[in-house]
Amino acid sequence: MKIFFTSLLFFTVSILFAQQDPLFSQYMFNKLAVNPGYAGSRELLTADILYRNQWVNVDGAPKTISASLHSPLNNTHLALGAHLYNDRIGPMSNTSAMATFAYRVIFPKGKLSFGIQAGVKSNGIVWNEINAQNSDDPFLTNRADNKVVPDANFGIYYYSRNFFAGLSSHQLLQNQTLVVEDSEGNTQVSKLLTHFYGMTGVVIPISENVIFRPSLLAKYVKNAPTQLDLNASFLFANKIWLGASYRTEKAVSFITEINIKQNFRIGYSYDIWLNELKAYNKGSHEIRLSFDINVAKRILTPRYF
Repeated sequence: MKIFFTSLLFFTVSILFAQQDPLFSQYMFNKLAVNPGYAGSRELLTADILYRNQWVNVDGAPKTISASLHSPLNNTHLALGAHLYNDRIGPMSNTSAMATFAYRVIFPKGKLSFGIQAGVKSNGIVWNEINAQNSDDPFLTNRADNKVVPDANFGIYYYSRNFFAGLSSHQLLQNQTLVVEDSEGNTQVSKLLTHFYGMTGVVIPISENVIFRPSLLAKYVKNAPTQLDLNASFLFANKIWLGASYRTEKAVSFITEINIKQNFRIGYSYDIWLNELKAYNKGSHEIRLSFDINVAKRILTPRYF
């Protein structure tokens, strides 16, 4: 019965939660993962690599790898990018590969960008990671049919030197990605749900060497409570970001980014959970590397977003 209840738990979790987009505490430095309109907004060829280890000390807890690349084109109205991620939760593996195109309307003090992402997503089970005590368990004998399906995301992003705001939606096609048949021949499916995001932030100079940047990320998906992520960060001497976030699912994140060189940054965040999970895990770690390449020899100015 143990494997039966474990299987039931994993399948229920896959139905309810596996289709949720990956969680990133450093969203303010990794906006292409949330809004395709962000592509090219740094006015440089920018690459980001991020690894997240959530709920340390909990077996099967989420682990996420994310990579993105984006740049404006010679035509300043256009930008291209790509975003890849793999999100693992227990035996569940969710993978996405999306190409990005953005068109930007240029105003005297800012730019309004319309971005579209299109690609494929896969949600499946890594069967060799399930240690079955009963090989006749219906969950194992009627293995899920893993699918690769097309999908699309859309985003609108406005930014100036000291302000940004954006709206975006993910998983617009709402495809089925996991199909399993039980012992009685009944078919159950896992379906992608459209996610909606809103974000905004502003830069407030405190002194010549200190910048204050509050920001907010809101996330909504059907059948789940709206999630808010409130962040306050300070930039010191254009070298070190220090900040903290509060997430409405009762978590606090401590975040830093260090500008090693003008074109190379490293970021780290540590999450503390304030709900019932606090007693069972040792927090969540997230590390990020970011690179800029000035391929078009553009004039470099401080970029706060």
